[in-house]
Amino acid sequence: MDNSQKRILMAKTGLDGHWRGPTIVARALRDAGFEVIMIGMASTDDIVRAAVDEDVDLVGLNIGGHINVALRAVNSVQEARPGLPLFAGGTVPPHAMKQLQALGVEVFPPGSQLAAIVESAERLTHRSS
Repeated sequence: MDNSQKRILMAKTGLDGHWRGPTIVARALRDAGFEVIMIGMASTDDIVRAAVDEDVDLVGLNIGGHINVALRAVNSVQEARPGLPLFAGGTVPPHAMKQLQALGVEVFPPGSQLAAIVESAERLTHRSS
């Protein structure tokens, strides 16, 4: 692994079967030079443990409409790793988007451009282009 390669943890907070979005995002991030650790459907504890154990530079959450679970995960990650950036995508109702953004989470609802997600990851990890 290149020492400058940034690591991104990707996790799903909802127990749904929709994998296309997270898989496409993970591929775009890998193609952009990130190391992506995909843990799939995970509990808040699993997400926090992986964020700490894997020493990641960014956490990406696929929400799938489960805002309460996502908020718990965001708060727990921020408590365990203060300053670690997070971004989220998937089915995110407008009220949930506002709640996440208030916590400093960048949100990418369905239809977001992959280039915007990659640019966000680069900015949030302070990766030089």
